[in-house]
Amino acid sequence: MDFIKNFFKGVAISISQLVPGVSGGTIAMILGIYDKLLHAVNNILKDFKNQYKLLLQVGIGAIVGIFLFSNIVKTLFDNFPIPIGYLFIGVILGGAPLMFKKATVKGFNKKNILFLVLGIIIVLMMGTPNNDASSIITSLSILNFIWLFVGGIVVAAALILPGISGSFMLFVLGLYNTVITAVSQFNIPILIPIALGGIFGTLLSARIIESLLIKYPEKTYILIFGFILGSVFSVFPGIDGLNSVIGVFLGLVGFIFTYYISRNE
Repeated sequence: MDFIKNFFKGVAISISQLVPGVSGGTIAMILGIYDKLLHAVNNILKDFKNQYKLLLQVGIGAIVGIFLFSNIVKTLFDNFPIPIGYLFIGVILGGAPLMFKKATVKGFNKKNILFLVLGIIIVLMMGTPNNDASSIITSLSILNFIWLFVGGIVVAAALILPGISGSFMLFVLGLYNTVITAVSQFNIPILIPIALGGIFGTLLSARIIESLLIKYPEKTYILIFGFILGSVFSVFPGIDGLNSVIGVFLGLVGFIFTYYISRNE
């Protein structure tokens, strides 16, 4: 039973990573698996026997999700950006009550407001994702290997940190279309440096973030909550007649679904 639950959580996290502006870390937190994943990543070498199962189950789900849904998500996002944008806003906001509760266990004070606003501003300063106009990397050179490795590190850090979108960071680096194309075409030489960078970035980021959560839990959680609220503005696709009406409906569905899921995790 745990395998099935964790598998589908991995699928959900990977799908969210495919949408520019949406964070896999946010979805992991909504699904109640964020802290467990951080702990498992940081202790995999010390306590392999007890930690590998969760990472394996979520990892298998994530890999399956990426390869099954990369083309579907890209097609939906390219053709129906407004309804899909509203859907993911609903998904994010549906988990907001749970995340706010985590961030304000000891109450809400002036320092909390400062860190909340700081988190929102940091995400807003990144801007809104635009179409990646750069050329797609299809063959490997030394420079391409290094750049793809760096891209893997950045995406992994964004996956670990709620509110920061891995796909958005790929847009910033000019690698979004390269990665999506490599996944859909199963281009192994291109995927290897991304995967290696992802492993390195995951181990490094998880250790830093878990350390902050242990030493400064309240401030870290409220900053993360600010990241998540800021990501709503990044995802917002604008208003466009019927598309917006459909989007609001999908957003409501997404809100109800994740609110129910987060309450039961």
